Amino acid sequence: MNFKLKEFFHELKHHAPFTALATILAVLISILIIYDLKQNISEEIFHILHPLHVIVSAIVTSAIFYKYKKNIFQAVLVGIFGSIIIGSISDIIFPYIGGKILTLKISFHLPIIEKPLLILLSAFIGSFLGIITRFTKIPHLIHVGLSVFASIFYLLSFTENFSFLFFVEVFVIVFIAVIIPCCTSDILFPFFFLGKRIKTRECK
Repeated sequence: MNFKLKEFFHELKHHAPFTALATILAVLISILIIYDLKQNISEEIFHILHPLHVIVSAIVTSAIFYKYKKNIFQAVLVGIFGSIIIGSISDIIFPYIGGKILTLKISFHLPIIEKPLLILLSAFIGSFLGIITRFTKIPHLIHVGLSVFASIFYLLSFTENFSFLFFVEVFVIVFIAVIIPCCTSDILFPFFFLGKRIKTRECK
């Protein structure tokens, strides 16, 4: 690998403020929904947000790959695998592990196993959109935002613990669950297959 890790950590540092702000906003919206609107956050909301997250993730990953290597088949594959694998880590695996560490009552659900056609189709559509549009900046910001809400709604959908401490813990879990996988998906993943160094601020 020809990229430098310091460039990747530079990207993490650059993304941290926006990710933190998006996470705080998501927590506040969740509190509003639960306490002020007296509404429960259902599992179905997560199952809408996760495919949307996969789509925008695939857009960015495939667009960056195709920018440097004009191979549609490879770009689609990189977009599909990057969005599904890392999207699952961000939306489900990291929040689940974090919830278990903090002793939250949370159950494990993996959409790629439960609804494979929906997730694969989402990744496929996103990959082709990335190749056609070659958009990276706006989809990347949307990607982070969707990932934040998907992660937090996963925690809220599959647990019954709600308190001030719970939402503080949720902020920490979601921030970590989003900042590392999203930067990996949009920045590190395509360059890994390209064999090129990360271009600083490539996705901005």
